[in-house]
Amino acid sequence: MEDVPQLAPVILVIFGITGDLAKRKVLPALYHLCHDNLLPDGTKIVGISRRDIAKEEIIDTIRLCVTEQGSICDKSVLNKLRSWLSMFKLDPLIDDRYEALKDYLQTIEDTAGVCLDRLYYLSIPPQVYDQIVDRLGNHGLNQSCAHAKAGVRLLVEKPFGFDVKTAEELIANTERVFSEEQIFRIDHYLAKETAQNILKFRRHNPVFSSQWNGQHIRLIHVLAKEQLGIEKRVAFYEQVGAMRDLVQSHLLQLLSLTAMEMPKELTGTEVHAAKHAFISNLIPPNPRDGIVRQAVRGQYASYKSEVNNPHSQRETFVSLVLASRDPRWKGTIFQLTTGKALDEKETVIRVYFGDDDPNILSFRIQPNEGIDIDLIIEQPGFAHNLRKVKMNFSYSTDFGEHSHDAYERVLVDAIRGDKMLFATKDEVLSSWHLLQPILDAWQAGASDIKLYANGSQGPDISHLAHFLSTKLSK
Repeated sequence: MEDVPQLAPVILVIFGITGDLAKRKVLPALYHLCHDNLLPDGTKIVGISRRDIAKEEIIDTIRLCVTEQGSICDKSVLNKLRSWLSMFKLDPLIDDRYEALKDYLQTIEDTAGVCLDRLYYLSIPPQVYDQIVDRLGNHGLNQSCAHAKAGVRLLVEKPFGFDVKTAEELIANTERVFSEEQIFRIDHYLAKETAQNILKFRRHNPVFSSQWNGQHIRLIHVLAKEQLGIEKRVAFYEQVGAMRDLVQSHLLQLLSLTAMEMPKELTGTEVHAAKHAFISNLIPPNPRDGIVRQAVRGQYASYKSEVNNPHSQRETFVSLVLASRDPRWKGTIFQLTTGKALDEKETVIRVYFGDDDPNILSFRIQPNEGIDIDLIIEQPGFAHNLRKVKMNFSYSTDFGEHSHDAYERVLVDAIRGDKMLFATKDEVLSSWHLLQPILDAWQAGASDIKLYANGSQGPDISHLAHFLSTKLSK
């Protein structure tokens, strides 16, 4: 029987409720939490929109039930969600309605007769975070209601800055209004079932935990492949690119969970400290070694026409290799790879034990979440031939098809104030400092972007691990 979290009612204020992220992820997650009775009666959802829009339009135009049988919604759940939702017209970049929003939230609590925790979810482009945060602070919306003491939390989506300088500025500006404890930086990859299980797997399987070091592990490769291109994210992607979109956040976070020193207790504080220590010990690429030898950037063939920019140098593919100063990881290569318009959709962490014919432990993050290990056995018969076989664990096979979506976990943890799966400012800044030399070199034109065919495996990256392996062996 699942241990169901006991949640208190909150007011969830969603900036950008009509946007793509809210439609695809946030609102469907709320529907399923409501369906599973994980959100209590008394929960309130306030959608912020620049224009007048009826809540029925929000409910009716979003495919809330895409994971249900036949995509048919439960009408009773829709009715409950509709009763919780209200819309509030406000241009987030104009001051004149924030006082009215403050009064509106107070009215909700006056009617409920209780002070509720408030969660502000910024489902909006990161470039406008600062301006909205400033207005929330200027109008006292960073404080709880007048009736009693309650929590106020700010949920923000990556990327957390554009480089070291902008990340530092964003953190400083946000902390003028909200404390670090109030800020929940979302990395939904960490909320996926397999990602959540990595630390438990390492701690409770001593056959692996005793081998979790550079003496036994030659390579850890975090790979995130997508079949789709940029679709409708033209403006966003031309500004951001693959390095900022996935490597700086998702991939480094997954790598840190995989390779960090195991803390004595799996508390949020200790896990975050261990992740920060691991990222801080990774060695930034040295331009003197030639960035192209340690990092490859690529672009799929149709990208320039999609963004209508024949001169675009924005990368849709990145692969880089890193080493660590930590003596525990002497000799180990860490590789991060991501790309769009590739041959398949797959996010996986592969841990290679040994050199020539390694055992490969794979954490499948998506799709078909689970864990594999490749083992060497002898084939039946008299020839004594060896063969590699795969032992497989699948969440859907062992636990059934239903599992909570990553955004459902994000919302539940934010409501109960559990920061384990959210990035801290120290992790964010360490990640930017690590990758800044590559970004600077690319900006200066230090490497040519490699074109690759749509639907292919991407550009050739075979030299990367060889370069670092040679360097580590010296």
